[in-house]
Amino acid sequence: MATEPNDIEQALARRYEAGFITDIESESLPPGLNEDIVRALSAKKHEPEWMTEWRLAAYRRFITMPMPNWAKLQIAPIDLQAISYYSAPKGPKYKSLDEVPQELIDTYDKLG
Repeated sequence: MATEPNDIEQALARRYEAGFITDIESESLPPGLNEDIVRALSAKKHEPEWMTEWRLAAYRRFITMPMPNWAKLQIAPIDLQAISYYSAPKGPKYKSLDEVPQELIDTYDKLG
């Protein structure tokens, strides 16, 4: 059974039902991936120096690797410098689930 162009247009026009946004204040690193970002990410997580070095070694290896093309897809290249690789909610660290705002609990409920 062939897919009609009208079927495709209708599917593309529909709202993505699994997508949602929870608008909460967050702290994010700037977009892009480089050694400074890797170090900042490690610092945000309070990681030991050996972990930072391990991340840097992985990053250095990653930047030498070509993007996979085994699927032979005709898609635009991914701009990895347009992505922020760290974002976390601002605010206190909660000691119990009773302290977590209902909005965040609702988000986790949506995720299943």
